[in-house]
Amino acid sequence: MERWVCGVCGYVYDPAEGDPENNIPAGTKFEDLPADWECPVCGAGKDEFSKEE
Repeated sequence: MERWVCGVCGYVYDPAEGDPENNIPAGTKFEDLPADWECPVCGAGKDEFSKEE
């Protein structure tokens, strides 16, 4: 699965891990995150993320 990086703080969203602190289960693709999901570190929106190269 593709990992996504926050362009503001560098946090990496890894679908294999999900975001358990925000009730996002492991295996959740970035595209399937809720539209209002925010970076758990800095609060940036999904539009601030890009695919990890």
